[in-house]
Amino acid sequence: MSGIYDFKVKNRKDEDVVLKDYKGKVLLIVNTATGCGFTPQYEGLEELYKKYHNKGLEILDFPCNQFGHQAPGTDEEIHEFCTAKYKTTFDQLKKIEVNGDEAEPVWVYLKEEISEDPEPKGMKNKLAMKAISKMPGVGKEKGFIKWNFTKFLVDRDGKVAYRFGPTDEPKEMEEKVKELIG
Repeated sequence: MSGIYDFKVKNRKDEDVVLKDYKGKVLLIVNTATGCGFTPQYEGLEELYKKYHNKGLEILDFPCNQFGHQAPGTDEEIHEFCTAKYKTTFDQLKKIEVNGDEAEPVWVYLKEEISEDPEPKGMKNKLAMKAISKMPGVGKEKGFIKWNFTKFLVDRDGKVAYRFGPTDEPKEMEEKVKELIG
């Protein structure tokens, strides 16, 4: 594989989604969970989506149950939760793994492109990430996703431009989104 557009993933209905169909769009790719302390970030993701979707932003939301089993339920139940509680209008894709032998290939690619989360800002965020890094199973593989709500921003040409950690709120990414929207 040579780039993001070479991948295909599954939507929540188990249908193929070909990423080359997103050529020319800015992609915000995020692993999510419905029972996580970071779940309220769905509100900020939806705000970004509403504000920039018509300008070329797409959100690819991958539920992931790898971290504390915080994404229980079926893909449809996750979708119903998000649309009811957070009024999301972007679609969730099929639940995946982001680390280990069963990691979704597009996530392996994303981690290879930008392997480290940025340093968390603020003492609360630093303490949260320090606690997460001590949890069992938080691996040492290159680019390891530490927790739910790790986010990658991909430019219109398919280049992985930025990586944001779980504690980075969507509103903190807005300037980078605007930069890539152009």
